[in-house]
Amino acid sequence: MYMPAHFEENRPEVLHRLIAEQPFGALITHGPHGLDANHLPFEAQLLPAADGTSEASRYVLRAHVARANPVWQEAATHPDALVIFQGPAAYISPSWYPSKHEAHKQVPTYNYMVVHAHGRIVVHDDESFVRGLVARLTRKMEAGEAVPWKMGDAPADFIAQMLGAIVGIEIEVTRLVGKWKLGQNKAAADRRGAAQTLLARDGDEQKAVGQAMLDAPPAF
Repeated sequence: MYMPAHFEENRPEVLHRLIAEQPFGALITHGPHGLDANHLPFEAQLLPAADGTSEASRYVLRAHVARANPVWQEAATHPDALVIFQGPAAYISPSWYPSKHEAHKQVPTYNYMVVHAHGRIVVHDDESFVRGLVARLTRKMEAGEAVPWKMGDAPADFIAQMLGAIVGIEIEVTRLVGKWKLGQNKAAADRRGAAQTLLARDGDEQKAVGQAMLDAPPAF
């Protein structure tokens, strides 16, 4: 990913928060037939280091795929993976920059926040792994419902059948790359003008980008 220094976001807590808020990721793999993409909801977890030390930790992503999806079998020989988590994004019109009305030297763009998670896939083809994963994902996704659905609402034999049709995957993240393209390279007045325009719009995503633009440190 092209990364000008002023757009780089490398604070782990910021990157982890975007993944937690936007857990639907694009899993990119390179199998025997070339590049492939699968779109999946992910669970993310920060774990202690494998050796039990307190100085380091491991960040893992977990998901499940259909048993009929060849990606989990291909991972045995092609385990390297990239997961893309897209945060809020918004179109920026040149007309929102005050300087445009003076010198007319501005062009349209998109501002956005995105995280790329690199790692290697480990397959978990066992019922206990997928049952626990599905239960946790369900609790998270259903939390806002007046009457949250839970696995126990369905017949046990039906749930067992559904769990048998999926396979779990886990990715231990080796590198997180965050890009927060929020107009940091623009003059303060232009950046503020675009941000305030977004904040005045009705869309939650536009408001989120507008607020992020005001919060991000300028490049100069």
